[in-house]
Amino acid sequence: MRSNFYSSFLKLSFLVIALSLFNCAKRGSPTGGPKDEEAPLLVTSKPPYKTTNFKASEIELFFNEYIKLKDVGKQLVVSPPLKYPPNITPQGSASKRISIEIFDTLQPNTTYTFNFGNSIQDNNEGNQLGKFKYVFSTGSYIDSLYTYGKIEDALSKKKLKDIKVLLYRMDSTFNDSIIYKQKPNYVTSTLDSTSYDFTNIQKGEYLLIALQDAVSDYIYDPRSDKIAFYSHTLSLPRDSTIFSNLKLFKEILPFQFKRAKELSKGRIIFGYEGDKKDFTVELISPVDADFKSSINFEKDTDTLNFWYTPIERDSLIFHIKKKTIIDTVVVKLRKKEIDSLKITLSKRGSIQIRDTFFLQTNTPISKIDTSKISLIDQDTISVAYQYFVNNAKNAVGFLFEKKFSSNYTFSFLPEAVTDLFNVSNDTLNYKLATGKIDDFGAIHINLQNARKQQVIVQLITPDEKVLEERIVQNSTTVKFTVLSPKEYNIRFIIDEDKNGKWTTGNFLKRIQPEKVLYFPKTITVRPLWENVENFTIE
Repeated sequence: MRSNFYSSFLKLSFLVIALSLFNCAKRGSPTGGPKDEEAPLLVTSKPPYKTTNFKASEIELFFNEYIKLKDVGKQLVVSPPLKYPPNITPQGSASKRISIEIFDTLQPNTTYTFNFGNSIQDNNEGNQLGKFKYVFSTGSYIDSLYTYGKIEDALSKKKLKDIKVLLYRMDSTFNDSIIYKQKPNYVTSTLDSTSYDFTNIQKGEYLLIALQDAVSDYIYDPRSDKIAFYSHTLSLPRDSTIFSNLKLFKEILPFQFKRAKELSKGRIIFGYEGDKKDFTVELISPVDADFKSSINFEKDTDTLNFWYTPIERDSLIFHIKKKTIIDTVVVKLRKKEIDSLKITLSKRGSIQIRDTFFLQTNTPISKIDTSKISLIDQDTISVAYQYFVNNAKNAVGFLFEKKFSSNYTFSFLPEAVTDLFNVSNDTLNYKLATGKIDDFGAIHINLQNARKQQVIVQLITPDEKVLEERIVQNSTTVKFTVLSPKEYNIRFIIDEDKNGKWTTGNFLKRIQPEKVLYFPKTITVRPLWENVENFTIE
């Protein structure tokens, strides 16, 4: 009996302890209820929302919960724009109240909107009060007209954000130069989307433009900003329902010569801005018969290089020419050291069947001695090649027949490559290999060109680097072969001026950029796989 009682007592004790621990655990771990997913709400404002005959210098907004402001300096857009930015408080702390202090003298009979974008969020969960606007009028009524649309980059599919969209009233004081000098009558922003909308606009006729505004001053600076424009006059209310799809582009600036200076012995650089077409320099100083020179443009910089064999002079005189002489400059010569020859490769290790093997130099090439250059395959059999010098890029290219699954060795003995300063290479050896045919795939585009326009078809990487391109005019099949297994995109440029490249727009001439289309999906190339796709250009 004693043993059974003791056993029963232990079981009861363990049960009491377990229940006690369970209840304690429940009391110590509250669930907190469902997650708050509701945005804060505006309860009231002083002056009231959509007040007319507005005369206050401070606005107070009251919300139903504690809120915080995030990036309000970037997201707040006031339309029409103010000369002095308003003071918004509090920032950096939670509050149920926002204060807006206005320092400008407001325009009479004008409807103002303070668009906070997505900057107002609740304090706990960060739920956004999306595209919140406070509206008032200094006149007797609230303007209610609107327009809307979308903005895209004219050439690229890369995502745009925070594009400023501007409306200028086309009244008796309007002229095209206004966008370079004055702020617009109305402004809005795309924030993180590609769409925009204007609300509370006054009746009238407007110029509609968009800016990728480098300094956010609502003034167009073609040196730093991209622009898009609506080709027609926007007339409100007639055009309120028109959806405007604007194409953003960077203008080519008018040519302007900047300066010339000696960079190293035997090299003078000429800086410029804008369209380099027909720009050149002409040496007018007398020189000896054995004097040599070479001219090229630097890639991606507004610089022209004038290379020359060193000469014992204090200075050289040049004519700056853009079809005709536009300036005469004197360049002082003080440098003592020439640039030493450096050789780099376009390809190292592997090379594709269609690739050209290039040697890139930092100085102009004056001589190639083929007796000191050899090309052999894996069987040490000599392979025939041809070469060409590209003076514009300081490069020499080598063309030879390549086979799949093969190895090649280029050997350059000393003095095989000599530059303008009579400096030559040391011994160089480069090993190259081609892949197996089974390693590659292809893309064939069956192109239906309804209007027989000239089209540039570009094979590009997902980050839009151009790999290959074809120029076609009729319906045809465009083939891109021997492609490494990876993802590719296809871009189509409607080459209206038939210059073989994409042509940008011009605001003052009201010229839109050339139309660009993209194949609607990314194409994945697999080994031994031929992707056949159809695309129609209307």
